[in-house]
Amino acid sequence: MTSNQYDTVIIGAGHNGLVAAAYFAKAKKRVLVLERRAIAGGSLVTESFGSNPPLSAEGFQADSIWTGGTLRPDIIKYLNLASHGLQPDSVRKPFISLQTDSNRLILDSDPAKAAESIKHFSEKDAAKWHKFIAFMNKSAQFLDAAYATIMPRLPKKFSFEEGYGLLEMGLDLRLMGRKDMLNLVRMLPMTAVEFVEEWFESEQLKAAIASVAIHGVTLGVMSAGTGYTLLHNWMNRGGLSHINVGKAGEITQALTSAVKSLGGEIRTEAEVTKIRVDRQEVKGVILANGEEISAKVVLSAADPKHTLLKLVGAMELPPEFVQKTQSIKMRGSVAKIHLLTNGNHGIPEGTLVLAPNLQYLERAYDAAKYGRISEKPYLEITTSGNVVSVHFQFAPYTLKNGDWKTEGAKVENLAIDTLGEYFPNLKSSTLMHLPHELPEARANAVIIDHKTITPKDLEETYGLTEGDLNHGQLMLDQFFFMRPIPGWSNHKTPIDGLYLCGSGTHGGGGVSGASGRNAARMVLNNK
Repeated sequence: MTSNQYDTVIIGAGHNGLVAAAYFAKAKKRVLVLERRAIAGGSLVTESFGSNPPLSAEGFQADSIWTGGTLRPDIIKYLNLASHGLQPDSVRKPFISLQTDSNRLILDSDPAKAAESIKHFSEKDAAKWHKFIAFMNKSAQFLDAAYATIMPRLPKKFSFEEGYGLLEMGLDLRLMGRKDMLNLVRMLPMTAVEFVEEWFESEQLKAAIASVAIHGVTLGVMSAGTGYTLLHNWMNRGGLSHINVGKAGEITQALTSAVKSLGGEIRTEAEVTKIRVDRQEVKGVILANGEEISAKVVLSAADPKHTLLKLVGAMELPPEFVQKTQSIKMRGSVAKIHLLTNGNHGIPEGTLVLAPNLQYLERAYDAAKYGRISEKPYLEITTSGNVVSVHFQFAPYTLKNGDWKTEGAKVENLAIDTLGEYFPNLKSSTLMHLPHELPEARANAVIIDHKTITPKDLEETYGLTEGDLNHGQLMLDQFFFMRPIPGWSNHKTPIDGLYLCGSGTHGGGGVSGASGRNAARMVLNNK
């Protein structure tokens, strides 16, 4: 067994792990990032896919899990990621709600253009759109500031130093103005239905906005706290539509380049199987090949359950802490379907959602509550060149009947059949469903190749426990000072020198880098 000594070891080269590593490297710490996969990026990657045997000659590339995205502006600036090739899109594509008729609701990033489309559904709603956008953007600014605040360990060990951050956050809230402040406070625990119904009358517009509230979480639009998840996703996206579609890998590449240029090290195919602990103090990590790496500080970008219950082990932790960790709600219910087409799919650029009305969205969630795949799913669709990517909800990790070895094909067919009702070319001819000995049919096929990622794949391939994209559901009892668990919201653990920096901590969920930034700052400021 070999031994290596580092100041800091980071488990997982997802975007939060890489952000934290870059911060440590910039502080002149000897830092090593360990990634079990052959590529860095975690669930924020652009990967090559192809059938086995391949239907397409060379396979194809797609944003595997997260559709594009962006880091918080202060992270990009602090790490000078522009010099490492990170160039976010300057033009945001529209957010399009598909309707049963051809009259789609097109919400352009230009509020005036969006209002023109809304007029086809409601003159009153069109008149309110500018005001709604202003409120959401102002509220997102507050949430961004809140996510940059290290949460105190309420109700235990509250200190003035930690409380000062809350005082600043309270001042930011008050500076919003009394009316907006009260509306924001009311919004967070509300259901998405309650929130949108206070603003608008058009069913099409209400459903389009509410769909963003349930994106990536196992909640329905009538679930309490989806007012909060709406704001959370709005803040991460910078609005309704995704940005940098097809460019998830560019974020990872820029972060990887930054870490290495600052002197940090990244090792892929280096799976951590154990975090070494002696007398409640971290000593380093052990890899799957038996290699031991020593460090006084270890940060884990893996989810809290995997980190604490598997890598550390319950025997090293207080019983009450173990019980709370076991109770973290994961409950993933997302599948991804990537389709390589010949370009004749007929789908416009932008972020498209299948959310015709609020009842449709709630019924899609109802299936997941009972362990079933939604027969009429909520879909979000993006395109990048000839590739069509479909975010499918709801497909619960735990199925009442069947398993994910066989149900992946069902999700794939449901996605194609459902989309085919709006884009007939997708159903007209599909290569993957045609016999190979029919060359004429193959030549006319629109869908050439495909890749489906099930909740089980999210766990086994991408290390997401129960297929939860956010390392823990974004719920009222798992946010702010209760994330990942009450009393441990400041990235610390009962093990001295062991910290959490992944999406399961305060500020996490989706693509932002806030969790990695916050954890690194907290550790560095206390050293």
